[in-house]
Amino acid sequence: MLTKENIISTINNLEEPIELDDILDKILLLEKIEKGMEQSERGQVISDEDLDKRLETWLV
Repeated sequence: MLTKENIISTINNLEEPIELDDILDKILLLEKIEKGMEQSERGQVISDEDLDKRLETWLV
């Protein structure tokens, strides 16, 4: 779960000068990582073989 502490820690680790776009990008990345970890814990994943098949259709 995305928490205020995670967001604050992420912002504090950014190098100066900070731009708003950088902050938003980092927060969105953090949210996507958290969501992916939660999905993985619930077993909501696909196999490498299925991923390869999906990529073939996406990249053509």
